Amino acid sequence: MRAPVLNRQLVLESPLRVADGAGGFTITWQPLGRLWAEVSARSGRETQGEAVPLTRVAYKIRLRAAPEGSAQRPKPEQRFVEGTRIFRIEAVVEDDLTGRYLTCLAEEELVA
Repeated sequence: MRAPVLNRQLVLESPLRVADGAGGFTITWQPLGRLWAEVSARSGRETQGEAVPLTRVAYKIRLRAAPEGSAQRPKPEQRFVEGTRIFRIEAVVEDDLTGRYLTCLAEEELVA
């Protein structure tokens, strides 16, 4: 397996629940750090949103592995941000037996 070309800088963000003062909460996103990654598209499809059509594109994002329990190790409830683009992480797997790289399966949602 070839080593990934880590040429895209992404911000890893984690959801943070903040009380809204009325018994509920809102979700804000807390940056955990910047990571270099290789981003490649897998597939795409068009779906219907509440008011407009949406395009969903699946991506494979490869990056250097961080140890288990590290804040720099991505998790499925987190997301990557690159400028105005948001990649929602769906799954994280080790890329190879050496454990040097991780593959994140992510999805980006765009207004069509």
